[in-house]
Amino acid sequence: MMFVVYVVAAVLMATGLFFAIRYFVRSYIRYRDSRLITCPDNGEAVIVEIDAMHAALTSAFGQTDIRLQNCGRWPLFQHCGQTCLTQLDVGPPECLVRGVLMRWYEFQACLYCGKRFPQIELLDHKPALQSPDGKLLEWSEVSINDLQNVLDRYQPVCWDCYIAQSFVRDHPEAVVYRPWRPGDSPVTVTNEIHAESGTTIAHTPPV
Repeated sequence: MMFVVYVVAAVLMATGLFFAIRYFVRSYIRYRDSRLITCPDNGEAVIVEIDAMHAALTSAFGQTDIRLQNCGRWPLFQHCGQTCLTQLDVGPPECLVRGVLMRWYEFQACLYCGKRFPQIELLDHKPALQSPDGKLLEWSEVSINDLQNVLDRYQPVCWDCYIAQSFVRDHPEAVVYRPWRPGDSPVTVTNEIHAESGTTIAHTPPV
């Protein structure tokens, strides 16, 4: 009886491994090869290569991360924002938007707390954005057609400040504003829960 169980388990594992390898190979083939794009920085044609191995591996977890592996303008301009990804027809628009934003955040700091973005979480606690009129939005709300406008005009907001600002926006009646005091962290808004009443206290620095 146990022998049959082991055989069935081995067959199931082999089948799963076969489909996993097949999916990986198909994804790798989809993203490989060089592509001709127009560089957003200088308007000239340039050949780029996608990191096919990375794209195929991340796609297996449902969050495809598309990034460049090589570009005709590298290494001189290797630290660009890779906004040219939006020109590539290699995946859903949301994947291309996510790929560009992840590179963009690497050179940004949170509008509120000034914290840098050393590592972006793909599955959880992703940073957000704030529009010029103060509206907060998540990555999923950015369309590929509006991406360049977002990169030019919007401000980055870390996950913690996004949650805090969202609470202040949605529950203003539960917020008490307290003037900034010497020794407080120089942030625009930080939030703490009052130990007794549960009220959120928003600290504002001097102008």
